Amino acid sequence: MSALPWLHPERVAALQAALRERILILDGGMGTMLQGHRLDEEGFRGERFAGGRDGSHEHHHDHPGCDLKGNNDLLTLTKPDIIRGVHEAYLEAGADLVETNTFNSTRISQADYHLEHLAYELNLEGARLARAACDAWTAKTPDKPRFVIGVLGPTSRTASLSPDVNDPGFRNVTFEELAANYTEAASGLMDGGADLIMVETIFDTLNAKAALFALSELFRERGARLPVMISGTITDRSGRTLSGQTAEAFYYSVAHARPLSVGLNCALGAADLRPHVQTLATVADCFVSTHPNAGLPNAFGEYDETPEQMAAVIGGFAREGLLNLVGGCCGTTPAHIQAIADAVRGCAPRALHSTDDTAQAA
Repeated sequence: MSALPWLHPERVAALQAALRERILILDGGMGTMLQGHRLDEEGFRGERFAGGRDGSHEHHHDHPGCDLKGNNDLLTLTKPDIIRGVHEAYLEAGADLVETNTFNSTRISQADYHLEHLAYELNLEGARLARAACDAWTAKTPDKPRFVIGVLGPTSRTASLSPDVNDPGFRNVTFEELAANYTEAASGLMDGGADLIMVETIFDTLNAKAALFALSELFRERGARLPVMISGTITDRSGRTLSGQTAEAFYYSVAHARPLSVGLNCALGAADLRPHVQTLATVADCFVSTHPNAGLPNAFGEYDETPEQMAAVIGGFAREGLLNLVGGCCGTTPAHIQAIADAVRGCAPRALHSTDDTAQAA
């Protein structure tokens, strides 16, 4: 990938300059903010999906309508003002980079709602919404450019593990199927104006490898590339991903892609992620990111860690020189992001092991 020119060289130059100067701030949880709107089924559907299916799609009679509540990515099409508002709130809180509302915008994930055909459109419009918000804030603060991260989520399937405990050799998805899903999604993100692509919440490294393969082929086909961020998930206090890797093993499994950054997000709060982020900071030749949850979920599935508590822990990360990019995942809000931004302000970014930082962004 690294032999190709940048698709947006001026944006990459601005991003690299910012990364050299300070710790950059990612946004916080999208789902957390959307839950606050308390949308009902009708709210998710909008006019186009009033029957529980796509009324404008020629094959919409092929299946009965189904419940669409909970399909947060669909709100990109049915409630774009809400999604734009979430981006704006995080940008106002101090985020340098915002993530597109595309975590489940693949055919595999949208199949749960019989909306597979929307995959490209969801990514295209998701990137456009984030692009518009970032451009508006960059115009307000030209000395602080804002960037769009096009998100590729993990999908609801795993290529390394069997979903059937009685048949350990069984797989419900192939590498080729995953790569095709990621190619379509990434195409929409690129066409919508994303500055970077993030393969995130990785619980299965083989899924991530399918995404990285898809990106390398897509960039080659288009003759230009975007910087790539990679963020894995330590699923519990065992310190391993769901497919069994430690943070160090995970890094070495994806380093071949020469990413802009490698990091960890979700599953755990900042305090529990600390030793694993420290491991990445020690071994990685690229930038290091983290966007933890607001602690561990309580008995009601809610997150109790306050902005002040989370910022205090992450401030320690920054003072120890572990971070280049930091934000929040589940349970975090603009208040968390503002507190984190305040806590890391003035702390020097983690120094790269290699002086050639532009070579790291692939």
